[in-house]
Amino acid sequence: MKVVLSIKPEYAFKIFDGSKKFEFRKTIFKNNNVKSIIVYASSPVQKVIGEFEIGKIFNNDLETLWNLTKEHSGISEDFFYDYFSEREKGFAIQVKNMKKYKVPKCLKTDFNLHPPQSFAYVK
Repeated sequence: MKVVLSIKPEYAFKIFDGSKKFEFRKTIFKNNNVKSIIVYASSPVQKVIGEFEIGKIFNNDLETLWNLTKEHSGISEDFFYDYFSEREKGFAIQVKNMKKYKVPKCLKTDFNLHPPQSFAYVK
């Protein structure tokens, strides 16, 4: 099973250039059968640009999570702590075997979905 994640373009493209090996989330999907992520680059791109397999999913207190992921986070420490403000724990999804599409896809036409607030399951 796959899920679509909406990711800001600057971070979405970092996943596919290899500089961002973790995608951070405040909440995460409950279904344990999710094996890969389809990346929707949000506004202004508004296209599905690729997908990746899920490695490990870390769920830790913020200090531990940052220390485990900082070298390949693709974000600044300030951004990390701002993003998780008001949270005690966070999630980091490890990016494996990413595949950038040669031609970006349309979320509505190709997947019959609207941009998800957090994530959407794909059948």
